[in-house]
Amino acid sequence: MNYTPSLAKNAALAVGLALGSATAQANLLLTVNVHNLANPTGVAVGGLHVGFHRGVFDGFNAGTEAGTAIVPVAELGSGSAWLPALAAADPTATRGTVGGVVLPGQSSSATFVVNPLQNPFFSYAAMVVPSNDHFIGNDSPTALRLFNAAGELAITNLTLKASQIWDAGSETFDPAAAAFVGNAALRTAEQGVVTTDFAEFAKYDGLPTAAGYSFTSGLRADTDFYRIDFSATQIPEPGAMTLALAGLLLGGAATW
Repeated sequence: MNYTPSLAKNAALAVGLALGSATAQANLLLTVNVHNLANPTGVAVGGLHVGFHRGVFDGFNAGTEAGTAIVPVAELGSGSAWLPALAAADPTATRGTVGGVVLPGQSSSATFVVNPLQNPFFSYAAMVVPSNDHFIGNDSPTALRLFNAAGELAITNLTLKASQIWDAGSETFDPAAAAFVGNAALRTAEQGVVTTDFAEFAKYDGLPTAAGYSFTSGLRADTDFYRIDFSATQIPEPGAMTLALAGLLLGGAATW
């Protein structure tokens, strides 16, 4: 039997494809670049664990005991608990990790597909070494609205100062058990609370690091030591989708 689809049927199919295409077009390619600005023999920063979400994921709270999500980040640089915790809090979130350990003067980058209207908020966490349990991250889930209501990039960079480094309070100070200068597996629990602290890094001055240099902190409260840059681009619509829509709208014969 020869059958010619009706214009209404074609239009309905076209609208369905158009809606799917529109949803895809809401997504952006977001590139995250990180830069270690510390002095040449200063602190290194672990892989940056990132999440783009609806503003519901709270990884830690200052003044309280560090939770299970942030402790592995602070003590080992691992996102093994932080990333799943983000996914559990917001299943629609985009999440991942930018690079590995970034030494002084080095950079790293990664690109993510993000829906800026659905997930406008940004969260991050990374270990700062040498340390037993120091890290960077945002205390409030809504502190960093990366995209505005129109889906446009509202923040193009974040520059962190030494005064923004956190001490998780989960492991006692011990250079022999500190990551980057000792054996991080030799931890002793502290059971303190999360506070800001950069002064402790000076206690590692002169120790040999895993990167081969003798450590010198050089940090002051106002020292810029780490920067995160953001750039967003539209995802091009596939030409095949345009052709398919045009064909459906014009109609055509089908043989059953």
